[in-house]
Amino acid sequence: MTNSNANFDYPDNILATLPNLAVSIKGLNKTYFGQNGQPSKIALNSVDIAIPRGRFFGLLGPNGAGKSTIINIMAGLVSKTSGEVRVWGFDIEKDERRARCAIGVVPQELNLDPFFTPREILEVQAGLYGLRKKERRTEEILETVGLIEKADSFSRALSGGMRRRLLIAKAMVHSPPVLVLDEPTAGVDVELRQTLWKSIRKLNQMGTTVLLTTHYLEEAEELCDSIAIIDSGRVVACDTTEALLKKVDNKTVVLILSKPIETIPEQMKQFNPVQSSPNELRITYRQSSHVITDIISEVQSSGLSIIDLITEEVELEDIFMQLTGSKNKGE
Repeated sequence: MTNSNANFDYPDNILATLPNLAVSIKGLNKTYFGQNGQPSKIALNSVDIAIPRGRFFGLLGPNGAGKSTIINIMAGLVSKTSGEVRVWGFDIEKDERRARCAIGVVPQELNLDPFFTPREILEVQAGLYGLRKKERRTEEILETVGLIEKADSFSRALSGGMRRRLLIAKAMVHSPPVLVLDEPTAGVDVELRQTLWKSIRKLNQMGTTVLLTTHYLEEAEELCDSIAIIDSGRVVACDTTEALLKKVDNKTVVLILSKPIETIPEQMKQFNPVQSSPNELRITYRQSSHVITDIISEVQSSGLSIIDLITEEVELEDIFMQLTGSKNKGE
């Protein structure tokens, strides 16, 4: 599927040079003003996010952090209090029509007409965007998301995973260069989630910039090349996934000893080891304070012999909890 964006009425300067940033958010603020004596609520506080063209970008945060507010402002569903938001170079207020045509939003809710087939749903959606028959790519999109064989089945007869893929197809009818996925795999089992990942990856590889919000941190780590973490309306981290993973100072090493021990040697207690089994010590240390060779030297000085060593890699969940203080994954 080629991302032709044939329905875009680009000005000459945009045609000459596509924007380097698919999404640009600067100083974005949103305050919900209280009524009937209720206090106002700040939903977004000076949010800055820049998403380069072609990226697979993750937007993470606890419930109520402001993720949905950002998406709704980008889509034109919520008015911002102040700041600047551009989608594909178009200001969402000064060039509202082009900005809205540049984005496709896949909502968390399954908002499909149960009496329409996938082909009919895409045709109706294309008509709403003013696409002429020759500009429509219904068959091509259905093929891309793996629904061509179900093109003429009623949507009510589709499985949950197929309906999710149909939502993605529906958001792609007008060839938006930016695709926003709001919790696309919520309530989907592992097998169907893998199928959805495959479809989304394919769209990204074909040039579509993807913005993903998810509560599954392993999903963001697997798919996204860049991630922003938002908490209480503020961006607390924004970097490449690789760079974020390197920012966590803690590291864990598991030492397998040659024989069981009854007590932990006194000089090892500085590392706060946990004896997870009679011949296994688990040590979590700060890389800025110790190196692994220091730990191994102290173990050997204690008269212990190591027969194996296992290091545990930092996961995105560690960063999320460190930055937001969340006790539950994604909550």
